[in-house]
Amino acid sequence: MTVSKNINNPVGQGGGQRKRLSRAERQNNGPHRNLDRKGAADQKAELVRKMREKAAEAEGGAAQS
Repeated sequence: MTVSKNINNPVGQGGGQRKRLSRAERQNNGPHRNLDRKGAADQKAELVRKMREKAAEAEGGAAQS
């Protein structure tokens, strides 16, 4: 094993090769984030739909009175 000159730079000690990360992955914007964003958009769309239904019901109930 190679001996390094500096204790802070241990040549050949431990570790393995690290996966190369794209710029997006380094910024924590990997493919998993796209799925999270899609899920969040779906939840928001569902919430908006429910709110519109409630508003329509309330408006219809007020018109009947």
